[in-house]
Amino acid sequence: MNSKIEDVIRIENLSKSYGRNRGIDQVSFTVKKGDIFGFLGPNGAGKSTTIRCLLGLIRFEKGSARILNQDAGKEMKKILSKVGYMPSEAMFYPSMKVSEIIKFAADARKMDCREEALKLCERLQVDEGKKIEELSLGNRKKVSIVCAMQHKPELFIFDEPTSGLDPFMQSEFFQLIIEYNKAGATCLLSSHVLSEVRKYCNKTAIIKEGKIICVDSMENLAHTNSKRVKVTGAVELSLTGMEQVKRTGDSIEFSYHGEMNPLLEALQGKSIKDLVIEESPLEDIFMHFYGEE
Repeated sequence: MNSKIEDVIRIENLSKSYGRNRGIDQVSFTVKKGDIFGFLGPNGAGKSTTIRCLLGLIRFEKGSARILNQDAGKEMKKILSKVGYMPSEAMFYPSMKVSEIIKFAADARKMDCREEALKLCERLQVDEGKKIEELSLGNRKKVSIVCAMQHKPELFIFDEPTSGLDPFMQSEFFQLIIEYNKAGATCLLSSHVLSEVRKYCNKTAIIKEGKIICVDSMENLAHTNSKRVKVTGAVELSLTGMEQVKRTGDSIEFSYHGEMNPLLEALQGKSIKDLVIEESPLEDIFMHFYGEE
């Protein structure tokens, strides 16, 4: 099979400038068919801008984007018929009922989605009789999820989907993603929450200040040469690769990124009472990418 057919999303050197305000700069990554792909970065890093460029909501200035093997700049109507998109902010006509919004979304696609919508509303505990203006943020998000999922698209694109959802609904949302994924759907999930990306995504792109700084599988990210080190004793250390240094009494604890020999050499001759060197938790590895954010 041609590998390009398996590339559900392929973006290369995508750039968008907002003048003095940060945009995105030469963003590139590929989402394969069947991926649950995490797009991770702090707020304002460029996640939403990238997604909006992908979906034609804003025009990118440089680079290229293909979705479902079609040019995002020329064939957006065909692309959107096979995409379920959930923006970070759930905005609807406030006076409309939930049932009317869900039907409106289905009618816009000229599809009868009632059976799937009913299943989703039951799973997510959506009250179809209420007006949008009567709903909390979390309940508006649930309506947005139904609108994005009810036509059973080939590709889901979710931008910060779990903000406002309680833990039970977050779990139910991801269970739905897993079910659709097993049925053949692909998912791009934008988030700043490391725990949900770590738990559910098989591959991740990390973006910081508008630039991609890493694209890798979660498995590879969890197996780096990063270590968590704790030294007890009257020890002073200053070594390249030391980050997130914490001192408590006569103990120093830090994340260490680098070869082991320089660390061991720096510890020689020190008055060490105890030494612990272990694999870094994934949070430390991502903090290495984010800096102090």
